[in-house]
Amino acid sequence: MMTVISLGGSLVAPDSLDEAFIKDFVSLIGDLLREDEERRFILVIGGGGPARAWQRAYRNICAAAVDEEADRIGIMATRLNAQLIKAALGEWCTQEVVIDPTQAGPLAGRVLVAAGWKPGFSSDYDAVLLAERFQADTVINLSNIAQVYTADPRLDPEAKPLEALSWADFRALVGDEWVPGKNVPFDPVASRHGAKIGLRVICAAGRDLPNLKKLLRGEPFTGTTIG
Repeated sequence: MMTVISLGGSLVAPDSLDEAFIKDFVSLIGDLLREDEERRFILVIGGGGPARAWQRAYRNICAAAVDEEADRIGIMATRLNAQLIKAALGEWCTQEVVIDPTQAGPLAGRVLVAAGWKPGFSSDYDAVLLAERFQADTVINLSNIAQVYTADPRLDPEAKPLEALSWADFRALVGDEWVPGKNVPFDPVASRHGAKIGLRVICAAGRDLPNLKKLLRGEPFTGTTIG
């Protein structure tokens, strides 16, 4: 069984590195691998707070800042985070961190770790491309929100959580344009390609590890299914 997880940088490094979360997440992955020898994981790691901090600094320093350079800065943060996750996984991950999902080779170990690729989208899109390449039908998108809402609940007190929605409805919520550092449940570029290939995306709270365990075991869970 191949499971693709887009692990939001807001979990790995909300401001600075969250060592306790990383330790607990890696422990959960190890437990699931030991439970089922057929299970394989692809983990795509985001940039989080450090990415946004460096991007913000770039924009403050350069009056003529451009999105492509801001994206490149954010990508470097994803690669540092991914290298840490790879190292923490130890023997479970024997391959180098993937930075080009179109060139990812056969899976040699039990876990493959990937990071950002190039400007124009977030690491969510890399997760979609890897799911397509390795014939996985679902991407689990873990972030700091438990479900997708009808609107931003921080701005709209009437916003309601959704258990499921179509790609058309989700894309109407997030739009089609990518801006470096944009904070949406799932990248608009990734959403466009996910809809095209018929992928299913499940959004769930990454810090709720008991809920994540239920999701990965095929048990009832709290989250939002798109597609």
